[in-house]
Amino acid sequence: MPTREEVSYFGAGPAPLPTPVLTAGAAAFLNYNNTGLSLAEISHRSSTATKILNDTKAALTELLDIPDNYEILFMHGGGSGEFSAVVFNMVAVWVEQRRRAAEKECGGDEAKILERVRREVREHLRLDYLVTGSWSLKASQEAAQLLAPLGSNHVNIALDARKSHAGKFGTIPPPSSWTLTPTDPTSGPTPAFLYYCDNETVDGVEFPTHLTPSSPSSSPTYTTLVIIRRDLLTQQPPASFLHAVGIWSPPTILHWPTIAKNNSLYNTLPIFGVWIAGEVMRGLLAAYGDAKVAGQEEVSAEKARMVYEILDRNPEVYTVVPDKSVRSRMNICFRVGGGDAEMEKRFLEGAEERGLLGLKGHRSVGGIRASCYNAVSVESVRKLAVWLVDFAQPPIT
Repeated sequence: MPTREEVSYFGAGPAPLPTPVLTAGAAAFLNYNNTGLSLAEISHRSSTATKILNDTKAALTELLDIPDNYEILFMHGGGSGEFSAVVFNMVAVWVEQRRRAAEKECGGDEAKILERVRREVREHLRLDYLVTGSWSLKASQEAAQLLAPLGSNHVNIALDARKSHAGKFGTIPPPSSWTLTPTDPTSGPTPAFLYYCDNETVDGVEFPTHLTPSSPSSSPTYTTLVIIRRDLLTQQPPASFLHAVGIWSPPTILHWPTIAKNNSLYNTLPIFGVWIAGEVMRGLLAAYGDAKVAGQEEVSAEKARMVYEILDRNPEVYTVVPDKSVRSRMNICFRVGGGDAEMEKRFLEGAEERGLLGLKGHRSVGGIRASCYNAVSVESVRKLAVWLVDFAQPPIT
């Protein structure tokens, strides 16, 4: 049986966590801080749980330099749940902004206010999506499903990257080609939000670094993190008004203002996952000091460079899936032998023999995927690099 030190894990999710965090977590899972209770057993409404939650939020705030006017929420449902939450909450904000504007112009005439907002919803409500990979595609499809009762014109696919790449994801056309909805509310349709996925983990596509910030992978899969500007939490119309204009109100479990009001404790929060996230954040702060995310970015860039250089030096064996301009630093997707099933099988089997695990591509696209998250050490990536070189060598005859 291999030890943890003998294995290098490149899985995309659930992703590897730092060994020191897992070691401390194993002890906390059995007996947290000598309380005689597991961290999985303590009440989410206890002072212990509240301290864990607040300490984790403080660590994240320090790590990412989150401004004071932003709220941190811990929620359930994963990214897929937030595909719905974003639509419910941001459409509600859009409606409330127009309700308030109508109220100023129409005074207290509720019938006129309602009719005006109904018309604006029908004619002007748009949600903009940049579809650059599997996750943004799923998000746009969820939005279209949720807004289907209003009609088919409310979700604007401002970019479908497949159209410029032979029907597959792997590039991001320039912003000049995006068909974004104008943001001037006096000119007609306006967007409730613009949705994009910074890093498409399935397809290995990442927006250029000058467009977007980077973020850490931090906790087990059952913890979902939302960072939201606080003023948006107060721009919510009454549920009855949403219903009157033909829009569903957000389910309580996805309602950001409710979660914020209850300090993420509206329902039973998985405190163990929050604690793990806090340990990861504090570990990153200790490792990178004042450099914080910039320090992480430097290491991530070096890990990605090691792998991509070898892939590019051996084009007869390896083919990187996305265009060079949008290659993900985290999720390196490539094919072996042009996608030859037998060669890719041999590559994966040989990697496993060397303790290199989790390299199989997503089931929807196949191929190979090396996810070099924060907990994947530079040494682990070096081992992968050695295997890439060795596999590319012609057989001795």
